[in-house]
Formats: sequence, C-alpha cells, structure tokens
Amino acid sequence: EKALDKEKIKYIELGGVTANPTLSLVRKGIKLCLKEKVDFVLAIGGGSVLDSAKDIANGVANPKDDVWDYSLAKKTPKHTLPKAVILTIAAAGSEMSNSCVITNDKTNEKRGYNCEANRFNAAIENPELTYSVSKYQTACGAVDIALHSIERYFGLASGNTDLTDDLALAVIKNAFKFGKECYKHPNNYDDRANMMWVSSLAHNGLTACGRSAPFSVHQMEHEISGVYPNVAHGAGLAALWCSWARYVYKANIKRWRKYAKAIWNTSNVEQAINKQEQYYKSIGMPTSLKELGVKKSDLVTFALGASRNKTRVLPGDKPLEYKDMLAIYKLAF
Repeated sequence: EKALDKEKIKYIELGGVTANPTLSLVRKGIKLCLKEKVDFVLAIGGGSVLDSAKDIANGVANPKDDVWDYSLAKKTPKHTLPKAVILTIAAAGSEMSNSCVITNDKTNEKRGYNCEANRFNAAIENPELTYSVSKYQTACGAVDIALHSIERYFGLASGNTDLTDDLALAVIKNAFKFGKECYKHPNNYDDRANMMWVSSLAHNGLTACGRSAPFSVHQMEHEISGVYPNVAHGAGLAALWCSWARYVYKANIKRWRKYAKAIWNTSNVEQAINKQEQYYKSIGMPTSLKELGVKKSDLVTFALGASRNKTRVLPGDKPLEYKDMLAIYKLAF
C-alpha cells in the first residue's frame, strides 16, 4: 500500500481468499473490478490468491462470458487483464504456470483449466516474505512442488526426453531437499530462496517438454479438497501419492527404477515408495485419507467425480478408469 501510494497509483482491495479458492469470491471480484473500472490485477499471496486473480482478470476482460465455463472447458478466455504477483509462499507454482484451479462452492466441484491467458506478466519473488509461513504449509508446499514435476516425469512421452527427464529429476530432488530444510530452518534465506525458485520451475512447463501429463494424482486430490475444503492441497496429495504409485508402477518398471535410483538411491521401487512415504511423515504430512478426516463412505463419490461419472479415463502407462480410481482411494484410506 505504501509503495502504491508513493507512486500515486489508485487501487481497490479485495480480501477474503480461502484455501481452495472459491467461485463466489471470483464472481465478487469480477463485479468489483467492472464497477471500479480496474485495468490491472496485483495478486499478493500464494496459489489460492494467484488463481483467484487469474480467474478475475479473465472474467473482467470477457464480461459476457460465465467464468465457470472456463473451468468446465466449455470456453477459453480470449482476453485477460494485465496482472502481476508478489509471492508470499512457495507451493503452487501458479506464478509461472498457465493453470488456474477454482472450487465451485455451491456444487463442491474443484476444476482446473490451462491457457496462456493465465500467465502473469511479472512476478516478484522475495524469499523473506515466506519466513512466516507455518511448518505445516511449508510441508504442504514441498509436496505440491515435487508432485508438479513428478506427475510430468511419469507422463506419456512423444519421443526421447532425456534432457527433460534430467531437469525434472533435479527439480524433484531439490524440492524434497529444500522442503525439509525450510521445515527445519524457516528463517534461512538460502533455503527459502531455493524453495521459491524450485516452486516456479516445477510448474512452468519446463519439466514437461516432450511429455504429456494427465496429473492423475492432482485430479484425484481435487475431488477430496472439493468436498473437504479444509484439506490443504499438498496434504491431500501426500495422502494419495504412495497408494497411486504402488498401484501403477509395474506398468513402466524401467522408468520407475530410474526415478527410484535418482531420487531415493535404490533400484527397488517399493523401497523408494516407502522412503518417499517416510519423507512425508518426517515433515508432518499425512499418508492416508483417514488422517485427513475423510469418511470411507465418500470414496465412491470421489471416484465418480474424478471419472466424471465413469465417462473419463485418466491416461498414463496404466490408464485409470473408475474402478482403478476407486481402488486407489481405498488403498489410500
């Protein structure tokens, strides 16, 4: 505020963003921006704030569209407002991604959409602003950051992707390394700086060159935090990932052995998955859905949602249809 006032830049504020950002607040923001004739959006916060800002900027620039149609893949925004971000947490990587994830708080549907309109024009990343992030949210961030590139690493390749693979593995290793260091030393500048940088690199598309990633674990987690908005995205990912890994790894054992060796220094995939599970526990992350307070009776609801009522199959070395998703949710429970 002081910086804006000093430069005599007029501004209007919108607060109230929650974890798992809501469509209702996006609609409120669009209405406010149109009323006040806003021409630039500045997001100050983490992934939820950033995604809200993206959706608001898209909605304001396309006032005749229903912004929820973007999330449902019915439309793609043709225009957007200029927008920038001052990042206060390293986690979602939304500052450099083309992704936007919003929850419809009337239907409990959590949906993401990708398009170039979602790119920020600029991002200010000051590690000192993340010193105050709690241990729990720091850990959630470490999980999410690593998963952004893990999901890409295990996507389907269109050809030789050796360089992309090496970049992805470096990002994943550093996400785990600095996630643990920031968890232990929250006010260490170098640790927070590396964590912030790896967050941006993990989700800007760099580690996806030549590969298509269905983001199966992310898609399945969206169903959980859509129904349980109090569940932090990173915590939901941690609770699901090991069960997903155990369910799918035999479909491409060679690639999984490469991952196991590079990240966990073992050629035994089961042992590598166990090590990743222990890592999650060491930073206070859940490794089962029970720990999140999820009810067993909701597992079918999750599987129906993720499979779009048995009409969607998530591609991969082992494609996942409804029965597979339900099996993974049960394993994770």
